[in-house]
Amino acid sequence: MDADPTSARTPAARHLMQVACRLFAERGTDGVTVRDIAEAAGLKNHAVVGYHFGSKEALIRDLVVEGARLIDERRNARLDQLEGSGGPTDLREVVDILILPAVDLTESGLEDSYSRFVVLLGMTHRDLFMGALEGRWNSGYLRCLDHLRRLMPDMPATLKTERLVFVGAYLGSVLAAREAALADRSRDHPTWSAAGTLDHFARTMTALLGAPA
Repeated sequence: MDADPTSARTPAARHLMQVACRLFAERGTDGVTVRDIAEAAGLKNHAVVGYHFGSKEALIRDLVVEGARLIDERRNARLDQLEGSGGPTDLREVVDILILPAVDLTESGLEDSYSRFVVLLGMTHRDLFMGALEGRWNSGYLRCLDHLRRLMPDMPATLKTERLVFVGAYLGSVLAAREAALADRSRDHPTWSAAGTLDHFARTMTALLGAPA
């Protein structure tokens, strides 16, 4: 697996990434300036983003890769294990691989904002989002889609494509909603914090994919 392209970042740069991701998740990338990022990071020098990343767009690209790389590695590792034993053999196995590797991104430091950030970016600047992935950091997702097409009920290819589009939107929006709720410390969120919520989410996604045409 390729090395993490952002692993050489200094602690100061990684702190800026965490702050920027949280701001982008809350306001969208167009609603945040490099001055906002520096001030939220507690820095008086507003040129610090340019110093560490070159530009706001470069920072956005690094953020996309930071989370996508980790999720992609997790998905591919799970798929390799399943395929090695002759699987996956049912829709739920693949759905779990779509959901679970995208949960708990503590390792990246972006655990409370990454899902919201990429959902908003994908809606407002899809070309930038896809360009940052470079066709390499979503390989596990694409492998999952191939397995889903194989395992879904018999139906025209166009209907399978429609359902996979629905699933992509459903996956991102629910994970983003869950992330936003759990990041809110002002009150309890019993639905999103419940142990069985992700299982229920996976069952509903499996039902969407497996419903007769």
